[in-house]
Amino acid sequence: MRPTVYIETSVISYLTARPSRDLIVAGHQQITADWWDNVRAQVDFFISPFVIDEASRGDQEAARRRIAAITDFPVLEVNEEVRDLAQVYFEAINLPDRARIDAFHLAVAVWHGMDYLLTWNCKHIASARVRKILAEVNETMGIRTSVVCTPEELMEV
Repeated sequence: MRPTVYIETSVISYLTARPSRDLIVAGHQQITADWWDNVRAQVDFFISPFVIDEASRGDQEAARRRIAAITDFPVLEVNEEVRDLAQVYFEAINLPDRARIDAFHLAVAVWHGMDYLLTWNCKHIASARVRKILAEVNETMGIRTSVVCTPEELMEV
């Protein structure tokens, strides 16, 4: 079976944004484009309604590019179990209210058994602290944890 990957909104944003003058951001954009071109075809990828909602926000032209990039992506269901799990993560990770959506990204990926959650959100999703808490919570609940990583970390599957 091919690995399954939940693609979080930040990856889509880096892929479709105009090239940045910030060297780090520009590097992330290039890595994202390389991942998109070379790795994406080797995995089964998914998004959620949360990705569609976030990608639709902001500058109209940028939103159009983001939505165009994910138009044909399979969308994972959000059910009551996902909502409940997101609440558990939100409280355990102690996310600020403005980052509540990040708990939903984690919950969707974990609940649907994704092998990987791909993100550039290294503050509220792909941080060592969040990964540790996520693993501890899921172990307590008997749930398998998706590997949370950046495109740079998933260049080989």
